[in-house]
Amino acid sequence: MKSPDNLIIPEEKLTHYLLVPRIKDDKSKFLAQAGFTQNNPEDLLTAIRQLATTNEAVEDNTNEYGTFYTIAGYLQGVNGQNLVVITVWLESKDDGSFRFITLKPKKD
Repeated sequence: MKSPDNLIIPEEKLTHYLLVPRIKDDKSKFLAQAGFTQNNPEDLLTAIRQLATTNEAVEDNTNEYGTFYTIAGYLQGVNGQNLVVITVWLESKDDGSFRFITLKPKKD
């Protein structure tokens, strides 16, 4: 399935979660490899949006909140390095919105 054009990617998901160093489940070091830091969250937002609009969304599972999808591909880094990732999205049962949940490194 092609992802909808009106993707919702909450800024706080980037600035208060993905780009913040954490003791457990830290994604900031992984993202820093491609030049994404707390100083340029707009670049990460652009890269996630580009990945989501150029790759297929694959249905994963459904629960009381809606249907979850994954979109895998290359996250184009600001320093020229690309990261292979899987992004997770939720199509809300309530309002039909397509919302970014998280990303993780894709492991082969």
